[in-house]
Amino acid sequence: MKNYWVKNKFTDIEPHEVFLDKLAHAKEEELGLSEKKFEVPLKEKISYVLFAIFFLAAAALFSKTFYLQIFEGKKLYVSAENNKGSANIIVPERGIIYDKNLKKLVSNSPAFDLVCDRANFSVLTPEISKEISDIANSLKVNPSDVENKIKSSDSAQVLVAEDISHENLLVLETKMGGIFSCKIQQNTSRNYLFGPVLSQVLGYTGRINKNEYSSSSGYSINGYIGKTGLEKYYEPYLRGVPGQSRPGGARLASQSEAAKPEILSVPIAGNNLVLNIDIGLQQRLYDALGKSIEKMGGKKGAAVAMDPRTGAVLALVSYPSYDDNLFSKGISKTDYDKIVNDPSQPLFNRAVSAKYPTGSTIKPFEAAAALQENLISPTKQINDPGYILVKSQYDPSVVYRYGGVAPHGMVDMKKAIAVSSNIYFYTVGGGYGDQQGLGPARIKKYLSLFGWNEKTGIDLPGEFSGFIPDPAWKKATKGLSWFDGDTYNLSIGQSDLQTTPLQVTSAYCAIANGGTLYKPQIVKSIVGVKEFAPEIIRSNFIDPENLAIVRQGMRDGVAEDYGISKSLNDLPVAVAAKTGTAEIGYNNLFNVWSSVFAPYDNPEIVLVVTAENVNGLGAVTLPVARDVLQWYFSGKK
Repeated sequence: MKNYWVKNKFTDIEPHEVFLDKLAHAKEEELGLSEKKFEVPLKEKISYVLFAIFFLAAAALFSKTFYLQIFEGKKLYVSAENNKGSANIIVPERGIIYDKNLKKLVSNSPAFDLVCDRANFSVLTPEISKEISDIANSLKVNPSDVENKIKSSDSAQVLVAEDISHENLLVLETKMGGIFSCKIQQNTSRNYLFGPVLSQVLGYTGRINKNEYSSSSGYSINGYIGKTGLEKYYEPYLRGVPGQSRPGGARLASQSEAAKPEILSVPIAGNNLVLNIDIGLQQRLYDALGKSIEKMGGKKGAAVAMDPRTGAVLALVSYPSYDDNLFSKGISKTDYDKIVNDPSQPLFNRAVSAKYPTGSTIKPFEAAAALQENLISPTKQINDPGYILVKSQYDPSVVYRYGGVAPHGMVDMKKAIAVSSNIYFYTVGGGYGDQQGLGPARIKKYLSLFGWNEKTGIDLPGEFSGFIPDPAWKKATKGLSWFDGDTYNLSIGQSDLQTTPLQVTSAYCAIANGGTLYKPQIVKSIVGVKEFAPEIIRSNFIDPENLAIVRQGMRDGVAEDYGISKSLNDLPVAVAAKTGTAEIGYNNLFNVWSSVFAPYDNPEIVLVVTAENVNGLGAVTLPVARDVLQWYFSGKK
């Protein structure tokens, strides 16, 4: 190579340098540049243009960064958290619910949803258009519907289709290799095996909403949560503990599936519940109540059965009801509107939330209060001519007439309970002639002791606390004084008194068992966690001997020919009962009650039935009690 070297007085020039120099010279001649110039400066105008382009690009980038950080930062953060949470949660199997005899009331079945990442659909590329088309074809819907559903969603993870049918699922799974922006997510669908019969007790599950969801709660953004009934009350136990997974490697366009996720923790199934409810009794009570109410031209009612020895709720019925399966599987707008707009309010749990005057149902409690206060001997007889006349305390020339249903002649306390004498209880409650009455303060005191002025604490949401009027309330609310007539009306369960079928049942349990008020309990046990023991609210507030007199009066109402509940006297066991009819002030309509406990000597069931807004004074609730107790005690004795 030395033959090709060029000698220089300073240094040697190698051959490849000569070659490069010749190429540069040739290029200069081609461009018309002088061979004496070693560099060519840019024109000043071009420099300004390049500077302007750079400045505009930097300004645009800064503006977009500022907008995303300041105006969209919170929203994007929440979306990122939602996206992260749903991707990492493994939904556990929800707990099963059984009745007291371990008959299954609720079951689970797998459900599959299609969830898509909204961010990937922001630009409609050919690839995204194909994904939308594949999704639409698999689900047998219009592609524009899929696109609009994704783009209009506020959530980062969009629920495109829920509870996908088996046929559509098979087709969709064959397409998933080319649908990179979506995933099939498995959930649990609840099946309520007795529908309307038990829906007010069990409630239902539904999609979690924005108020219920938080990124730290462990729920998927498209997951299910208990909405009403036991499903809501025992949600922390039924839902289980979600598992966690870390997503696998990213899926490339050339790959048919992503890397399998790494399981960080396996999900733990929810706890099963065993109820005190007897589904056979529940079914019988629901059917009997519905038939009787509709026969009498009514549409609404409720019934509760409890064990007076423990407070266990054996049955709880609100009529009419609804099918909770409609909600758990995603209710249509048509079905939802039909239920919500029904004037009978099937979603309303009348057994625990309705506000009713009790009518004569109040009388056994008033009798117990009078005995406890030593106001009257149980053997003292009071004449019941069918009415009393009371002079106005402000104008003696004005006389008020308070009537009963019929004259009963001379009655003592037991007979007054048996025939439901209004005159006797006007006298005991408000005082008349030489007989001192309890007055509104003491009536309220004892009704409160029986639990009519507080929530029972039942393990269901939405319970009403009850209300007992008094002079201070009337003055503050209506601006009116309390009159003797108010006390007389309160004494027979009228006026502004409001209570629930559950509260009445709980109070009658205290009469039946000799003076112990129990907390009503629907759930018997959370399997593997807790067995619920009977819980006493209060006891010994009425002497047992006084309650024995009250119970005998209720027994005479069935066993004696003059008793108003004598239609129950042919049941397989001896029962005690008290009825009630409350005026509601229009169209000759009434709320009617029947309260029964049996067997009389050793009560194991208290049953209270009420029908709302029925015509006249015809028998409505007693036939229900008779039918249900006949079935319940068949073969027992």
